[in-house]
Amino acid sequence: MKPLPEIRMSQARPMLDDRPMAKRVGLIALATDHTSEVDFQRMVAGPRIGVYVARIDYANPTTPENLRKMQPSLTEGARLILPGEELDAICYSCTSASAVIGDDEITAAIQAAKPGVPVVTPTLASVRGLRALGVGKISVLTPYTVETSRPMAAYFAGHGFELVNFTCLGFDDDREMARIPPALLIELARDAIAPGAEALFISCTALRAAGVAADIEEAIGRPVVTSNLASAWNCLRLCGDDKAHPELGRLMTMPLAAD
Repeated sequence: MKPLPEIRMSQARPMLDDRPMAKRVGLIALATDHTSEVDFQRMVAGPRIGVYVARIDYANPTTPENLRKMQPSLTEGARLILPGEELDAICYSCTSASAVIGDDEITAAIQAAKPGVPVVTPTLASVRGLRALGVGKISVLTPYTVETSRPMAAYFAGHGFELVNFTCLGFDDDREMARIPPALLIELARDAIAPGAEALFISCTALRAAGVAADIEEAIGRPVVTSNLASAWNCLRLCGDDKAHPELGRLMTMPLAAD
């Protein structure tokens, strides 16, 4: 081996930017999640916005009891995302658990590690999205069992929406939910939308529904809100990104109204 060169310490210290990225979004994903991180990198991440992910333990089957068990992990998950640094938003990416645990409880757990950070849940983001679209009567499609769908129905009814109908697919493993082909989701949406509904809400961050939201809207002739689409939209708007992306669906053209 040839002799190594002398290693010289530069006398000039580079000037530093305030942040590597202008805006920072934290994402708390389930250990079993195949979809949320991919969707956020596609819809949220860009030259000005970085997405930073932590994963927390989760064990199938998807039942209210197992979903509720994640709550104690939320504080530690949030703490592990850029420790000691501020975030512009942080999303807990589980719709069914958000309905079971509650938005306020999730916010409190995350803000215990990240005080003052705006917290986004797929449930509350979807409520904001449906209100931004000006709809009150909705159809709902979930991949869950009836047992896990009940808290979701109660959540949206409790926020003032009229549930015209509610369809679930009977899955209890989020890894299988992620394997439902997007083209099939379009057909399932056709079957799930009721004549009297003003919009369709498709629940579950595991579903690859956000990528075909615009196609579903074309198929059913009404707005579509999906868990990941709503969460991404909410995070973008909190970062001050108000650019319209109609190719992603009608929601991505709407401003975020004050709660």
